[in-house]
Amino acid sequence: MSLFRGIQYFLLSDNSKHKTLKQILGFYPSNFSLYDQAFTHKSVVNDQQETEKVSNERLEFLGDAVLGAIVAEYFFKKFPFEDEGFLTKIRSKLVSRNFLNQLSVDIGLDTFLETSVNLNRSKSIYGDAFEALVGAIYLDKGYDQCKRFIVNKIIKDYIDVEELLATETNFKSKLIEFSQSEKTTYKFHTVGVENDSSKFFRCELFVGNAEPIIGEGNSKKRAEQEAARLFFEGK
Repeated sequence: MSLFRGIQYFLLSDNSKHKTLKQILGFYPSNFSLYDQAFTHKSVVNDQQETEKVSNERLEFLGDAVLGAIVAEYFFKKFPFEDEGFLTKIRSKLVSRNFLNQLSVDIGLDTFLETSVNLNRSKSIYGDAFEALVGAIYLDKGYDQCKRFIVNKIIKDYIDVEELLATETNFKSKLIEFSQSEKTTYKFHTVGVENDSSKFFRCELFVGNAEPIIGEGNSKKRAEQEAARLFFEGK
């Protein structure tokens, strides 16, 4: 059962927010403003020029680094006889954007977000918010408490390691291998697109003489990965 499912966090009273966070995190937060920030997308800040809200972008940056360290340590200890290549591969899969996006939806974190963007074009904000949450926990409670949350509340409850190992996440690399084996060509054409509240990237992927496949993401790299993923999904 999802930790977060169905909770519109940003609509709750402060008292309800505090109780909800204690229940889902397994501890009582000290600095609640960090968690409000973790669930605030930049589009809300951009739309409200006089707001005191702060977006989750800086927390996302921090959480990305902390999550990577915790995951690396966890798998280093779990697989003591595996080499660096194996550990790098499994860590990359768990912290990949596609995986974190789906994980965030699975645990219901999408219902915590305060945003005004088109979610059909910006699904990566779910994974971004999860990283921001990790950053908030780290600043609020430190590394050890953050590690307990990731290991006990996330990895043990939501991640099947065998399934993770079998999942392909670097679709651009897979596309290179495919084009070489099939002796065909491919080309990415990626442009930035701006609307009223955000900027995203749209990528057209041309493989051989087939019709282009369009992928979107909040960075050029993510848009290209999404286009490559959609290519293999359609095969």
